[in-house]
Amino acid sequence: MSENFKYIICFEFLGRNFFGSQKQKDKRTVQGEIEKALCTLTKDKILTIFSGRTDAKVNAKFQTAHFTLNTEIKDTDKFLYHINCILPEDVKIFDIKRVDKTFHCQKDAKFKHYRYTILNSHVASAFNDCYLFYPYKKLDIENLNKSLSYLEGHHDFSAFKSKSDNPYNDCIIYYAKAKKHINDWQNFIFIDIIGNRFLYNMVRTIIGELLFIERNNLNPSYMADILNSKDRTKAANVAEAKALTLEYVGYNDVNDYIKTISSKGR
Repeated sequence: MSENFKYIICFEFLGRNFFGSQKQKDKRTVQGEIEKALCTLTKDKILTIFSGRTDAKVNAKFQTAHFTLNTEIKDTDKFLYHINCILPEDVKIFDIKRVDKTFHCQKDAKFKHYRYTILNSHVASAFNDCYLFYPYKKLDIENLNKSLSYLEGHHDFSAFKSKSDNPYNDCIIYYAKAKKHINDWQNFIFIDIIGNRFLYNMVRTIIGELLFIERNNLNPSYMADILNSKDRTKAANVAEAKALTLEYVGYNDVNDYIKTISSKGR
């Protein structure tokens, strides 16, 4: 009986060209492209398990998946070189490691970090497909953070969940902060949200309501009202997917990760 070898891959992708990450019939997806490349290289039938799914147009700088092989990969650097020659330009695998057979990419993940990027300026950019252009008014970082503060902790996020087959409604948000990032003449705002898991459309709905509160000069406590209502009809605003990026999937301690990104000012 041949031995099976389990591997984890870490990869990135540009979401605008995909109908989401999860494989779908007759649709171009991240999982579909990765499995096709793995099958081509290994001459084996490969099925991948992602740490979680992302919506159409959402990007990832650090996503993970695991799969099993009938043969061991002897040279991972060579493997990465060849697999990336096969993969299209908008998805690339940057790391591969052998893991224990009990490891599960989704079940063992301790947290995920999403970032939403806003260009808060009266002038658009040629790279506008990479983030949300928000020319309406200067966003108040202090007010944004007050609104976000109501989301931190363990809550029922039913109000921010679009319909799906996911039975969960509760999540733990470890970190939710907005910060300015000035790049040459452009004013960006990063909204970072780190949680143990996220519901369908949850992050984009949070951002949509955050901008709704700002645009209408509402009290930041309006975010708490939406959260406590547990009513999806109270959160009708969903931000565009193109500005959302999965920054990291963590299998380590979340507090250490938050300290690291805070100290680096990321």
